[in-house]
Amino acid sequence: MPSPCARPVVPGLALAALVALTACSAPGAGPAGSADPSRRLVLADAYEPEPLNPVGGHGETGASRVYDGLVRLAGGDGLPELEPALAAELPTPDADGTTWTVRLRDDVRFTDGTAFGAEDVVATYRAVLDPVSASPIATSYAMVSEVSAPDEHTVRFRLAYPYAPFATKLLLGIAPAEALTTPGPAEESPLNTEPVGTGPYLLTERRGDRTVFTANPDYWDGAPQVEELVVEHVPDDNTRAQRMAAGEFDGTTLPPLLADTLADAEGLTVVGHPSADTRSVSLPAGDPVTADPAVRLALNHAVDRAAMVESILGGHGVPAYTPVPEVLGDAFEPTATFDHDPDRARQLLDDAGWVPGDDGVRVRDGVRAEFTLMYFPEETLRRDLAQAFASDALQVGVEVDLEAVDRPQFRPRIPVDAGLLGGGDVPYDPDTLLYAGLHSVYTQDGVGGPFDNPSDHVDPAVDAALDEGRRSDDPAVRTAAYRTVQRAFVAAPPAVVLVFLEHVYVMRDGDWTGTEPVLEPHSHGVSWGPWWNLREWRLPG
Repeated sequence: MPSPCARPVVPGLALAALVALTACSAPGAGPAGSADPSRRLVLADAYEPEPLNPVGGHGETGASRVYDGLVRLAGGDGLPELEPALAAELPTPDADGTTWTVRLRDDVRFTDGTAFGAEDVVATYRAVLDPVSASPIATSYAMVSEVSAPDEHTVRFRLAYPYAPFATKLLLGIAPAEALTTPGPAEESPLNTEPVGTGPYLLTERRGDRTVFTANPDYWDGAPQVEELVVEHVPDDNTRAQRMAAGEFDGTTLPPLLADTLADAEGLTVVGHPSADTRSVSLPAGDPVTADPAVRLALNHAVDRAAMVESILGGHGVPAYTPVPEVLGDAFEPTATFDHDPDRARQLLDDAGWVPGDDGVRVRDGVRAEFTLMYFPEETLRRDLAQAFASDALQVGVEVDLEAVDRPQFRPRIPVDAGLLGGGDVPYDPDTLLYAGLHSVYTQDGVGGPFDNPSDHVDPAVDAALDEGRRSDDPAVRTAAYRTVQRAFVAAPPAVVLVFLEHVYVMRDGDWTGTEPVLEPHSHGVSWGPWWNLREWRLPG
């Protein structure tokens, strides 16, 4: 339910306008800045404050300050486990894998004082699936055919087909049913700026580039000891580093090499978290050069991934060849790699009829081996990886023209221009790492978004393996399916996967305890890092 200070949202209002709205206090919260300074953290983020509506995708991976999901992540090394949150216990499916019954906690209230119950879960998932919501994550929940509430403390999900990793879909934050009674586009919901959740924090201020969260004193899992969290949006990497070194922030996210310049600064610590977050180059089918299988394979052999890890990431990462990281255990196919072999790349291009021109750039049938690679201008890491990729490509006779493109212009160009993309959005199962990126269903008009299957990859064998992997509950069958996908990927690559990143942060030393590692998804910034489990931080004594 929106708070009393909620205001109407103009249809189509841009995010920049949303976050600039005059701040208001959440119900029951004190004014921003009222917390004990010793219990306040100030963080700097590279990324714009996002709309805080779970129907719009906020908190899909389990990292929300203001909402809880039915389950949540448990930290530690390796692949994260799930533990109950709003669910009273971890749910399991019925015998055929198409019905999941979830018992709910009965001691939870939303921050507006209303009781949490089954109708809120039903309303949230139904809103995601309602076409009127235009939810950007709707296709991720397409396996759900029905959500119902047998009683006020039980929710039943019926699936259109067995879906082995369905528990990962229960990380989604739950909003109160009262806030979802009027159908409408998710981007226009008051929840974007006036969230009401059951989470450990309340949003108490969102003004321009400043967001303030205050501890929820009635949180069902105990009030957080970090009483106030202030997040400043500072998009420029060097500015964040300078202000961090000057003592303005308690923590921030930085590109690896820049973070390492602060490693010896007194009172600061550089922290790296493992991730399934890839950086890759999409190779669109709409371009005559990048659509050629020989060019795609040659580029994968031309690129020097190990050099990128050392020179650009400062060792904070590992080479990547497919979207599947080793942390996924048996599902990882260790033979699915590419040798760095520029001579083989040249031979592949020769055999395909790409002949070096007078300037060294290859030509075939009057078509120059040249294409554009877009990257986001504010992200120096993507820029540096793009430059390294272009240099390696030119060594084998392929010219890559780099272009800094803002996000709104980037998206519509994905079908025809290559992009330096991130991946690993929900890295807790092979299905969520691979299906949207490779299945041909996402080549159909109206299915998914621009970053789903960006290279318009079509391979019936891969489709079959992906479908088998998501529908089987037999671990051996799933392992075999995903290894098949990875072998097919390196045989006929639709992209050039470059690296798995280690997400790097700088934090100020202090007395707080409770930090622990967690495998992070593509989405990062200070919602993750050492602060992902802020609700568990404690002071001694």
